[in-house]
Amino acid sequence: MKTIYNSRKSPGQPLSNQEKYEYAQLRHHRLVIAVRFLIFAFFLAVWEFSAHMGYIDAFFFSSPSRVVLCFWNMVKDGTFFTNTGITLLETVASFLLVFLIGMLSATLLWYSSKCSEILEPYLVVLNSLPKSALAPLFIVWLGTGINTIIVAGISVAIFGSIINLYTGFRQVDEEKIKLIYTLGGSKRNAFIKVVLPGSIPTILSNMKVNIGLALVGVIIGEFLAARRGLGYLIIYGSQVFQLNMVITSIMILCVIAMALYQMIQALEHYYLKKL
Repeated sequence: MKTIYNSRKSPGQPLSNQEKYEYAQLRHHRLVIAVRFLIFAFFLAVWEFSAHMGYIDAFFFSSPSRVVLCFWNMVKDGTFFTNTGITLLETVASFLLVFLIGMLSATLLWYSSKCSEILEPYLVVLNSLPKSALAPLFIVWLGTGINTIIVAGISVAIFGSIINLYTGFRQVDEEKIKLIYTLGGSKRNAFIKVVLPGSIPTILSNMKVNIGLALVGVIIGEFLAARRGLGYLIIYGSQVFQLNMVITSIMILCVIAMALYQMIQALEHYYLKKL
């Protein structure tokens, strides 16, 4: 946007079509951010006003001021750092394992069409299975602790990840693969030179979905098998009617989900800029 700024400093110089387009995009981006902020601020103002005037019961619905006070108390006593750190660690571990297992499994399915024909129905069934139904089994098999929670996080995302990655691999241009074979290349060359580079947008899109699903699975696991973490705080707060703690923990989860998503999106933007 430096070009636009310099050209706007000279009134006699008209903007080029490219500069006009970039300036319009910049204004649109700023407008979107401003409207998002105004919607959020309006929601908070209505929530606080309704709680203050008694239109809603602040004990059950809390209020922004109570959430801020609860958050500050969590920061002071270290509860925020301990529980948020545990949940982040479990989520990142689950996400990385989902990515690794998903890539390896999808690659295996692409290499062996016979294997994919055999396993694809099982993947579809397992992906359709409600993952919360598996959580009690994980507790019995693995006990309570971080391993159970990480496995719960993996179970929510892994089967859909494998299916999506394998589908993305199969949708790569067949003519380019045939060209590799024509030039004497092996299936490994076709995968490395054509399939993998051609599937990077699919991989990045899959990562954006998986980071949210891993967080969902971790919270499900923390509901059932944790003594620390934001999921545990939500369950504990609801049991002892500390609803300010519950809503504050949910708000923290929203911020974490947004931050993790933005990190993957920044990686995607970096890749698109290099094209």
